[in-house]
Amino acid sequence: MSPDPTIADLGEQRLLALLQSFCPAQVVGDDAALLLPTPGHQLVVTTDLLVDGVHFSDRTTPPHAAGWRAVAANLSDLAAMGASGLGITVGLALPPSCPVAWVEQLYQGMVDCLAPYGLAIVGGDVCRSAQRAIAITALGQVQLGQAWRRSTAQVGDAIVATGSHGGARAGLALLLDEAAHYPGLAQLSPAHRAALIRKHQYPQPRLDYPRHCATLQTRITAMDSSDGLADALVQLCRDSGVGARLQTDAIPLPEGLSLTQGTMEVESHPGLIWPLDWALYGGEDFELILCLAPGPAQKLCDDATLTPPARIIGHITPQRGQNSVELIFPR
Repeated sequence: MSPDPTIADLGEQRLLALLQSFCPAQVVGDDAALLLPTPGHQLVVTTDLLVDGVHFSDRTTPPHAAGWRAVAANLSDLAAMGASGLGITVGLALPPSCPVAWVEQLYQGMVDCLAPYGLAIVGGDVCRSAQRAIAITALGQVQLGQAWRRSTAQVGDAIVATGSHGGARAGLALLLDEAAHYPGLAQLSPAHRAALIRKHQYPQPRLDYPRHCATLQTRITAMDSSDGLADALVQLCRDSGVGARLQTDAIPLPEGLSLTQGTMEVESHPGLIWPLDWALYGGEDFELILCLAPGPAQKLCDDATLTPPARIIGHITPQRGQNSVELIFPR
């Protein structure tokens, strides 16, 4: 075997043995995993497909980070349903020339993302392909009738963001050496640069929020912001038949970024300077956007055990239709 073995050198059976070493021995080995949801709970299932060159690349995402991000995307979808996790399965497509070390680091990233939540890889599949791809199915559970949906927002609800937005897009800009194009970004301290890059490569899924919100005993409408804060809010409004008023200066930006840095508009959304554009449309922050009554919303935002803290960024209005989301700018 060569000093840097590839998948072709390993062969199918040894590859399977390698992948199974990242899974609990008592779960894998049969044709399928056996999982037992808690009585009185519904099963929650979500799947994401990530393709090399589209969702990740060696230039911006080392294999450990690619594994972490793939898992985080799925856990974020569970969190958006108000669910807790049960485990994940992994489908992996690999070219024969793929280094074995890349696969090992990929799976280690998955395991490291799962570990804080007591979750594990419980099965999967692998196949030969001309291009690397990762398909993850996350399994979770939620108490019967308590799932968070996108269609239950009501006029007067507060809109809550669970954390900062725009950091993942800023981190990507730094990884792609785009800092010179955005005033202020190039002047960030090394610590702020590293923190923004980490937000892109190692997002934190908000699986802690369903547990905290359960104590509020209130209706919650939710969606994750993986496709952008604005996109999440538009979909929530569409599905609930309502509108939204968003206070742009209330949107939390990551440390190191501020609206005062922006002097240049972006082509994709004329009229918006780049820090705000990234916060609204950058995506891949994997935070949650929640709609709930103002009282419980404020209680959630005052919860000092949540890190980072949640913040009210607007409220739900009767307005609906194509321009259902109204952006309010500071005077």
